[in-house]
Amino acid sequence: MFGRLGAPEIILILVVIILLFGAKKLPDMARSLGKSARILKSEAKAMKSEGQDNATAASAPPQDDQQPQSQRTIQAAPGDVTSSRPVTEPTDTTKR
Repeated sequence: MFGRLGAPEIILILVVIILLFGAKKLPDMARSLGKSARILKSEAKAMKSEGQDNATAASAPPQDDQQPQSQRTIQAAPGDVTSSRPVTEPTDTTKR
């Protein structure tokens, strides 16, 4: 039903987007999309490293004195100081 998009179709789509949102709002939208992508990437990286840490902790013998987890800070874009905040991780209370 839908064929491949060529140059005229892509140009038409871009013109419609500019008419709908306005040229002034597009850079702000792109900037916020970039921030969201960076945060998502850092969270995915943290989850991956946390999964690897859990795999190595599962193979290690259990310790009696559990240390509380330290706070993590979500890093914002350079120069955006207001959105950096410490985040407390939820603790896993279930025994496996």
